Amino acid sequence: MSGKQLKTNLSSLQGEISIPGDKSISHRAVMFGAMAEGKTTINHFLAGEDCLSTISCFEKMGVSIKREGEYVEVEGKGIEGLSEPTSILDVGNSGTTTRLMLGILAGVPFHTSLIGDESIAKRPMSRVTVPLRSMGAKIDGREHGQYTPLSTRGGALKAIHYHSPVASAQVKSAILLAGLHAEGTTKVTEPFTSRDHTERMLRAFGVDVEVDGTTVSIEGGQSLRGTDVYVPGDISSAAFFLVAGAIVPDSRIVLKNVGLNPTRTGIIDVLQQMGARLTISNERIQNGEPIGDLTIETSQLKGIEIRGDLIPRLIDEIPVIALLATQANGKTVIKDAEELKVKETNRIDTVATELSKLGASVTPTADGLIIEGKTALQSGEVDSYGDHRIGMMLAVAAAIATGEVTLMRSEAIHVSYPTFFEDLDQLSE
Repeated sequence: MSGKQLKTNLSSLQGEISIPGDKSISHRAVMFGAMAEGKTTINHFLAGEDCLSTISCFEKMGVSIKREGEYVEVEGKGIEGLSEPTSILDVGNSGTTTRLMLGILAGVPFHTSLIGDESIAKRPMSRVTVPLRSMGAKIDGREHGQYTPLSTRGGALKAIHYHSPVASAQVKSAILLAGLHAEGTTKVTEPFTSRDHTERMLRAFGVDVEVDGTTVSIEGGQSLRGTDVYVPGDISSAAFFLVAGAIVPDSRIVLKNVGLNPTRTGIIDVLQQMGARLTISNERIQNGEPIGDLTIETSQLKGIEIRGDLIPRLIDEIPVIALLATQANGKTVIKDAEELKVKETNRIDTVATELSKLGASVTPTADGLIIEGKTALQSGEVDSYGDHRIGMMLAVAAAIATGEVTLMRSEAIHVSYPTFFEDLDQLSE
């Protein structure tokens, strides 16, 4: 297996880029468009492998979907209009596709089988299958539905009030989507508020969703109406260039049209608390989602503690936040992030292992990381382990490392940011 030689010891990053469309919103736009009555158009769609897996699954259920680059048209068939697929639904590497699809399939009157790649086969699905079964869904799979492959036979569902032990948008969304099929009012209560793209987008499709604190409610029997969706730039992808701009010398990067959903902006809070030179401009609302432009400049940073209700707002950004912390003065402590253990990899261990290879002082704990800064990074061979966010974090780490850095399994980055290396090259020219 050959690796990719990364650019190292960059002298500056300068320029303006447009971040690819938000992965979470792109998934939901296709799913809700397929379930809606009438046509849905999607602009600035993320044509990454995960979102293409979602398109493929709905095409197998009889939905007509046309795509030209970042523009997608979905001819909705209504909630009851999906057809039984003649082949297995392959979700690829996408946990979002898997879990949200289970919620949708729980109430449709036919059989489906879901399968994914090796990474998906290790990710826990019982956090979704258990509450869905309590609604009346028939779901089976490996280790009694704990892991893929999974088989569903949908049918009549009853509403529940589910108290989720974790703040997870995927769990919440799966139950709410099943609730559209259910008799009565389905409620989900979380320990903290997780990202709320599902609630916002369901409203854009004409569905009444109520929010009371950390409880979300949806009445069964509602239908979706096709609409036009603009997908903002993915703040989780923007995070890599926000960190790069803060730690690479003599840098100034402008990121256009980035989603600023308050359930996702924990990375901005962390950068500001650490002293980063970050400004937000041109703020506006589109399809119920806040959007703006972000400007980041090279910064003097200080270590902080990150914990509690901030964690669900930045869970996907923790790998690159750990890198940011290696360049801050003092200690950074990340707590309450056990959820990292069940991502594409065990990101707690993977982040500590790979950054340590480059000379960083990163110690894994039971629920997070302890990072000692400021440390110089050096040459080494590192591995994404097939995890797109680990791969991009290591590419940014290489930008400030001295000597050669080789990244194994760099192709994982295509899952969420197909043009990542092109954008990095553009800024470093």
